[in-house]
Amino acid sequence: MKTRTIWLSMTTACVCGVALLAHDAEAYAQAPKPIRNGDVLSGELRVMRSRAKGKRINTYQVISAEGRRIPGPDGLCNLETGPETFQIVTNGDADVNRLKPFIGKTISIKASEMSCATVAGQVSDALVSKWTIVQ
Repeated sequence: MKTRTIWLSMTTACVCGVALLAHDAEAYAQAPKPIRNGDVLSGELRVMRSRAKGKRINTYQVISAEGRRIPGPDGLCNLETGPETFQIVTNGDADVNRLKPFIGKTISIKASEMSCATVAGQVSDALVSKWTIVQ
């Protein structure tokens, strides 16, 4: 009887230990990976079309498969998992023409300058204002 009680206690302790390890691994897996200026950001490129003051505006976004943590004063952009949608700021027709072939496809960009969205009208969690396409 005593051996059975000890065996049952050891089994319960092992099951609890495995459950704690699984919980810790899940929490670690959900922690957003940091992204710094100059790092590569990958995801699906989407275009959102809207009108402002009668003018048609296209907004380009990279939808990352996982949240990314922006270091510095912007931190997590006030999100638990970090931003997942990154608005790509275009500075003219040349930038737009570089992005057009990748709409709806996976793209990798080198993000040279990033910040969290601060204006209510922005459709993404974070902005990438300086970038280059990585082939």
